[in-house]
Amino acid sequence: MPTPHIAAEMGDFAPAVLMPGDPKRAERIANLLMDDARLVTNVRGMMGFTGTCNGKPLSVMGSGMGQPSFTIYATELFSQFGVERIIRVGTAGGIAPSVKVGDVIVATGAHTDSSMNQLRIPGVNFSGVADFRLANAAWQAAQTPEAHQDGAVHFGTVISRDHFYFTPEGQTERLASYNVLGVEMEAAALYGVAAEFGKQALTVLTVSDHLLDHSGDMSAEERETRFQGALRLAVAAAHSE
Repeated sequence: MPTPHIAAEMGDFAPAVLMPGDPKRAERIANLLMDDARLVTNVRGMMGFTGTCNGKPLSVMGSGMGQPSFTIYATELFSQFGVERIIRVGTAGGIAPSVKVGDVIVATGAHTDSSMNQLRIPGVNFSGVADFRLANAAWQAAQTPEAHQDGAVHFGTVISRDHFYFTPEGQTERLASYNVLGVEMEAAALYGVAAEFGKQALTVLTVSDHLLDHSGDMSAEERETRFQGALRLAVAAAHSE
């Protein structure tokens, strides 16, 4: 039955859901991947679509920006609609020197400055990590020549920040020294929700800019079109056994 934020019924969502932040990007991805995509929810303009991709069921839905928004949708999808795995498909700012604009980051773990996961188990610094099976599927897909057409593929940690415009002085440089690959705003929360419900989750990101080297940052238009490499890995993870 419908939830406060998703107007769908059991069976409307596939077991695997790709989740970009922007609902318009969700619509573009659904139309790109699926000839039979149908709209299954549109509460507050947060569109979700279901169809078939490569002969297998798949859903695509927006998450909104930030960890609170992602947590709401991931919780409802996992707990009320039979979803087994969520793969976030988004953008990130590069941090590590090895990461370049246009590269893809597969976030095997997510540090965070948010308190959302710390509140889960009192007295514990909860570790937000990706599902190994999904990460391994992305790794296998990354070994093909097609995966590197737009840039390199990196596997490692990211930082999920609550603030977009505020960063403590020196923090980004310290993160780079610990080989944190990039910064985004949702992965840690997704991994926390997946752990809560015993489900699978992964985050695959296109590097749209670099926080310590701003040469070659993507334009707004490029952010909406240069995600094919990340999408290939995300679909491979979504359809893995």
